[in-house]
Amino acid sequence: MKIEIGKEFPQYFKPLYPEEFELFSHFETTTGIPTVLFAITTWKENRQPNVCFHAWSCFHGDKTAFFAVMGNLYQHTHTYANILREQCFCINFLPIRYYDRLVETIHNNDYETDEFQAGSFTLASAKAIHAPVIEEAFMNMECTLRSVEDLSGAGVTSMITGQVQHVSVDEEYASGYKKRYGKDGFMMLVPAPQDLVTGEPAQSAIATVDIEMLD
Repeated sequence: MKIEIGKEFPQYFKPLYPEEFELFSHFETTTGIPTVLFAITTWKENRQPNVCFHAWSCFHGDKTAFFAVMGNLYQHTHTYANILREQCFCINFLPIRYYDRLVETIHNNDYETDEFQAGSFTLASAKAIHAPVIEEAFMNMECTLRSVEDLSGAGVTSMITGQVQHVSVDEEYASGYKKRYGKDGFMMLVPAPQDLVTGEPAQSAIATVDIEMLD
């Protein structure tokens, strides 16, 4: 037997925090689909560097181009305005040991704030675009803006697609699986899985990737 959840909000779902279902669809906690966590870096209009800790994205392309497709980027944020203005952004992948420092950039994100300083990150310059880069990241992905789409039409979030122009990879991560996966590699967000029987909430989890087999 399968539990069926429709588009109408299940009234027995309990939020983990008061605004949870104002911010997120109930399908997010219904499915609990993991996605990679990373930091989007841009310049604010006042030339202070901006950091946005983000997930809800995918990366794919064909032989002609490679794309970063970032869903659920809130339109009221500095990051959204910066990307529209600068027409570019950088994606920085950091291991799980940097989680707390990335959270600091969420708590210290005023317009006047240097968010690299807030997270104790080293600022570097992108190679192919005009954007700041986190030096501590094991991989930096430089993107130019390709498209912006308000999927819901509600003016709340947008899906931003960037075309990858350049990638920098730490030499220690250049070969094999050991560094890119596990505690030194990609950090994952596991959205809080709702108890679909009782409606009780759960906390989101931060995970790493274990290689189980080779295909």
